[in-house]
Amino acid sequence: MRPHALRRIGAIYSSSALGTFQRRLSSQPAALTTHYKKVDRATDSRWEGIDMDRFADETDLLVVGGGPAGLAAAIRFKQMAAEQGLELRCTLLEKAPLLGAHTLSGAVLEPRALMELFPDWEERGAPLDTPVTADRAAFLTATHRIPLPILSGTPTDNHGNYIVRLGKFVSWLGEQAEELGVEVYTGQGGVEVLYNDGGEVVGVATNDVGVAKDGSPKASFERGMELRAKATLFAEGCRGSLSKEVIEKFELAAESEPQTYGIGLKELWRIDPAKHKPGTVEHSVGWPADNNTWGGSFLYHLSEDDDTLVACGYVVGLDYANPYLNPFLTFQQWKTHPSIRQTLEGGERIAYGARALNEGGFQSIPKLTFPGGALIGCSAGFLNVPKIKGTHTAMKSGMLAAEAAYNGIVALPQSEAEGSCDDADEMPLPFTGPVADLSGYQERFNNSWVYDELKSVRNMRPSAHLGIGMFGAFFYAGVVHLITRGREWFTLSHGAADWARLKPAAECSKIEYPKPDNVVSFDLLSSVALTGTNHEHDQPAHLTLKNDALPLERNLGIYDGPEQRFCPAGVYEYVEDEASSKSRLQINAQNCIHCKTCDIKCPSQNIDWVVPEGGGGPAYSGM
Repeated sequence: MRPHALRRIGAIYSSSALGTFQRRLSSQPAALTTHYKKVDRATDSRWEGIDMDRFADETDLLVVGGGPAGLAAAIRFKQMAAEQGLELRCTLLEKAPLLGAHTLSGAVLEPRALMELFPDWEERGAPLDTPVTADRAAFLTATHRIPLPILSGTPTDNHGNYIVRLGKFVSWLGEQAEELGVEVYTGQGGVEVLYNDGGEVVGVATNDVGVAKDGSPKASFERGMELRAKATLFAEGCRGSLSKEVIEKFELAAESEPQTYGIGLKELWRIDPAKHKPGTVEHSVGWPADNNTWGGSFLYHLSEDDDTLVACGYVVGLDYANPYLNPFLTFQQWKTHPSIRQTLEGGERIAYGARALNEGGFQSIPKLTFPGGALIGCSAGFLNVPKIKGTHTAMKSGMLAAEAAYNGIVALPQSEAEGSCDDADEMPLPFTGPVADLSGYQERFNNSWVYDELKSVRNMRPSAHLGIGMFGAFFYAGVVHLITRGREWFTLSHGAADWARLKPAAECSKIEYPKPDNVVSFDLLSSVALTGTNHEHDQPAHLTLKNDALPLERNLGIYDGPEQRFCPAGVYEYVEDEASSKSRLQINAQNCIHCKTCDIKCPSQNIDWVVPEGGGGPAYSGM
């Protein structure tokens, strides 16, 4: 497909030049939401005279997101094209400045999908350096650790798996993709879905740069770029902003259960060599979460050259009810348990991060395809909760979608798929279709081992909503699933969405957390500093609000401001306004580590996370 020169997608609002542009001053309080996804520039006189042309390029397959699913899809597509000797173009967008820089997971990797994608993965140097050699599980009380059995062949069995630093694995996948000819563009976030006149997806546009915090254009303003494609795969990860848009537009979740989520918080430590046990995997449930809160931990001993690293973390289900629960402080408290402290004490904390994860499983998977595109990986939600793994299922979903996309693209009439023009001296028109038929992806998924695997554990997560809390999950895992192996005749419901489960503050008790000891537990600001997070300060907040008044009226008024507790990066604060002496919400968008928790748990569903200027966000290194 051919690249295109600049084309006009919006009229210049007037003939005045940017160089003579003057921002208007206002005596009104600064608006919290100024992002152009929420504020129409056509009605803003400050944008008069600004050239709104965008450069447009075309590709065969566009992948939005450079995680395991997106990269596996791109690789599989290019593998199939190479097998048939076809020159098909595959372009991948990733909002992080480097592949893997926004990736965070435990992680223990089941290599099944990797083996299918690259049977020679060992020869290729895949960074799977730590095979699991010991597997332990426990139930924690405030002072004791009670061992739990791990039976062979059950979802919790990690025999044959590998402890990995997922960011490094993603970086390696990127190298394999580029060797196959995938065009990878990092630091480019997809901010707008492009549709043709028939409502089909024909690509995405990247974010504009050079927009000031108040929503006005700076001298450095540049429009984003359009990438148009015969097929577009959304691989943005959990609660991706564009994925959320297409799910709503095409009603993909109309016949599925509401998705339920967790927030995973993680730290990387360098510990005393005498305590280091490479290949050891430890999981726990119980304390400090109460019986009505889904929660659990992991502690993995990595094997790296001349180093003694352990990855530790805690996951809190976002269906919790008490608005005073603080996932970050829960994680810090967990590390003070005697059985955990003894490993970390004397060590050095070197990294921190957090990310939301899909926990709905089988019954929460939306319809996967729509005209012009498909959802893959955590954009759809393929995490196997009892396994505590989703990388293998995400990768396989990407591979299945890539196969359907390849078949759909090669079936298109080539002459119709290309842009055309009447005059040979003019640039061809931008691609508007026809788009590839990706419906085969749904059928491939339904016949895959991913479908079977997720169906077999579909009742694990909702079993915690049977009225007896986590004991319901323990009973299901220890008795029902052990007997039926997932073949039970019923499918449990998750019930209400996570945000709807939050109770008013007046109905709940405040939770007292211990102060950090700065030995194994730490404060939030020093933790965020370890993420390497950086955003251009003078840009519109990418944490947008549908209604700037709702935080005070509803979130603070009814729930006592839960966003200042569920955010693991200190983005949201209620502070006293100096002029009025009243509370106001302050959004520290530069702190955001892109976990998406606020978009999920806000009890007013008022927060809409959108992509910031390209390259902004955390700078994880092998998290």
